[in-house]
Amino acid sequence: MPPRSTHPVTALDDDDYPAYTMGRAAEMLGTSPAFLRALGEHRLITPLRSEGGHRRYSRYQLRIAARARELVDQGTPIEAACRIVVLEDQLEEAQRINEQLRSQSGEPQPEITN
Repeated sequence: MPPRSTHPVTALDDDDYPAYTMGRAAEMLGTSPAFLRALGEHRLITPLRSEGGHRRYSRYQLRIAARARELVDQGTPIEAACRIVVLEDQLEEAQRINEQLRSQSGEPQPEITN
C-alpha cells in the first residue's frame, strides 16, 4: 500500500479525508456496498459518518479495501483477508520506522525485496 500523505494541501489532498460515499466507493472498487459493510463489521476499515449518518470513506481506506477485495477475489475468506491486510499494514509501518531509525543513526540500510 502506498504511504499516507503527511502534508495535505487541502482536505481533498488528504488521504484520510472521508471524501467518498459508500456508493461511490463501491463503484470505484468494483464491488458492492455490502462488501464495504462487511469490511466494517470485521473492523478492517471504519468509515466516518456524515451529519446525516451516511458512511464516508477516505482514499487510504479505499486502498485497504481494494487489497482485501483482491485477496477475497483470489479465494481467501473475508475474515482471513482482513487479518492479512492488517498484518501487511503493520509490517509496512514497522519497515518505515526501521528505515527512519537507521537513517537517524547513520547505519546503512539493507535492501528489502518482496
